[in-house]
Amino acid sequence: MKLQTIPDVKTLIVIPCLNEARTIDDLLLKFSSSLNHPQDRIIVADGGSTDGTRDIVASFSMQDQRVILLANPKRIQSAGINLAVEMFGTDYDYLIRIDAHGDYPDDYCHRLLEDAVKTGADSVVVAMDTVGHGTFQKATAIAQNSKLGNGGSKHREGSKGHWIDHGHHALMRISAFTTAGGYDESFSHNEDAELDYRLRKAGFRIWMTDKTRMTYYPRSNVSPLFKQYMAYGRGRAKNLLKHRSLPKIRQMIPLAVMPVAVFSLLGFFHWAAFVPLLLWVGACLGYGLWMAVAEKNSYGPLAAFAAMVMHFAWSTGFWLELLGSIGTPAPVAGKAVS
Repeated sequence: MKLQTIPDVKTLIVIPCLNEARTIDDLLLKFSSSLNHPQDRIIVADGGSTDGTRDIVASFSMQDQRVILLANPKRIQSAGINLAVEMFGTDYDYLIRIDAHGDYPDDYCHRLLEDAVKTGADSVVVAMDTVGHGTFQKATAIAQNSKLGNGGSKHREGSKGHWIDHGHHALMRISAFTTAGGYDESFSHNEDAELDYRLRKAGFRIWMTDKTRMTYYPRSNVSPLFKQYMAYGRGRAKNLLKHRSLPKIRQMIPLAVMPVAVFSLLGFFHWAAFVPLLLWVGACLGYGLWMAVAEKNSYGPLAAFAAMVMHFAWSTGFWLELLGSIGTPAPVAGKAVS
């Protein structure tokens, strides 16, 4: 069924990517068939892919000139989106950010635009359904969909449409994006939360939609999951340092994991030092067993292990960034760093 066009609204869809040959063609097919305006464009900001992604996009753009391949020499997502908006955003009303590592309903962009026009929001964010295929990826997805793994984060759980401080970036008014200064390119992770802070400070409003959501596929084994969450922890610490703010209560519990693990080393001198670490391990494993029994989810214990990996990695990244900042000037709060 063809969706009704929203008149006089032009949209720039930006897909920052690096080595996404397995998914990029399907994403281009999906979004090129659902553009709202004849002048809408899809920009693939590629960070130097070596797996054939660039060839796939170049071939697609020869058939559909609305698709443009843009080289992103800085490689990270924030820089790719900033560059796309800088080069092409002048004549457009909205930016829609698409993550190449996810999946989307066919009417995704249309629902975002509907809610943006209806609410007058400067940014529309979405909830995520995390889905896995292999054994560990399924367990990680279950962990990330649970309070054990997400701490009750609204953009993980979703709810009825409402105004919010931060969510998973989907649509943004380009004038708001540029006025706030775009993404801070010194952030490789957590750049969305950092920009949301500046958007709110500038008086812009963020709407969590309940009209659509995206599907995210987590890392499929321990090592990349650990690296990802350590980078998230570093990004969160950098954000708090830049804006001189405090972590939320739901972030303070995993924040304590790395110090508790270090403190447990004193257990070789006195057993009591092991107690805090054992309480955390017991709480996680207990939650996993509860999922296995009460929810009849056989992945519960492995999901608990995945959550423990995420907690420890996030906490480690946070404290490494915080300790590494000692003696160095704090980042300047304000517009993005180019």
